[in-house]
Amino acid sequence: MATFLIVDDHARFRALVSTLLKEEGHEVVGEAAGGSAGLDAARRLAPDVVLLDVHLPDVSGFEVASRIASGQDGPAVWLTSTHDGSDYERLARRNGARGLVPKQDLSARSIRQLVG
Repeated sequence: MATFLIVDDHARFRALVSTLLKEEGHEVVGEAAGGSAGLDAARRLAPDVVLLDVHLPDVSGFEVASRIASGQDGPAVWLTSTHDGSDYERLARRNGARGLVPKQDLSARSIRQLVG
């Protein structure tokens, strides 16, 4: 079981992912609707994995990923987006994230790959 922080400005998406994670036996330790709140929650809650939206209202998901990844022993960061472009994948990795998961591809199987 892994602990997750979900950072996304859409409450409905956070709820959907939270349900999916719990069904797979994981614990959702927190949620945040913006980048600044996500950074604070990542520091405070120390999750194993952060699912982080690329497009946030206050700070770019790429910037948040970079800040989280700059710390020692930080969580695995996976960016999410409605876009599945290879440009985002490269930017995600360049900013310290493990990669990009298109939102439409989030499933029980993809969740297992995030923590595996």
